[in-house]
Amino acid sequence: MKDSRLSRALSIFGTFLKIGCFTFGGGWSIVAQMQKEYVEKRRWLTDEELLDYTSVGRSTPGLMIGNASVLFGYHAAGIPGALAALFGIAIPPIVIMLLVVYIYDLVKDNLYVSRAMVGVRAAVVPVIISALLKLLKSGLKDAFCYLVAAAALALCLFTRMNNALIVLLGALAGLCWQEVQNRRDLS
Repeated sequence: MKDSRLSRALSIFGTFLKIGCFTFGGGWSIVAQMQKEYVEKRRWLTDEELLDYTSVGRSTPGLMIGNASVLFGYHAAGIPGALAALFGIAIPPIVIMLLVVYIYDLVKDNLYVSRAMVGVRAAVVPVIISALLKLLKSGLKDAFCYLVAAAALALCLFTRMNNALIVLLGALAGLCWQEVQNRRDLS
């Protein structure tokens, strides 16, 4: 059992290292890569589980993708998997940022660098939308879910309410809805 956890943790480290090196666009584009690798290809988790890890990662302190990676790594291979996912996803951006900081003054006014970044930003949007559409299918299952999602979106866009509080309100709404359903079933 321990050997399988260790080999799985090494696999997670390698995959997250690759994802960290070659996925641009932040946490959501990394979620899209996790969805392809671990839901579609390896079937180590479901869309619902990935959505749960992302939701918890988004609503806890720290970087969403680091939190979600740790949750996934722990799910897949325990503590070694959690550490492997965290270090795998963190090492590439740290190294790249150190290089960028070092050479920033040399390239900050370069027209080609500026135009390349415009292209990168434009290419990332469809990747993020694709992940969103896949996660919507598993996260919004009935009219109640759509209502809670619309209310949460309105709170995000039109108030200064903390995101963690919005998530907690969503959880409270889900619990209340379940209680209503339970009472209806008992009647």
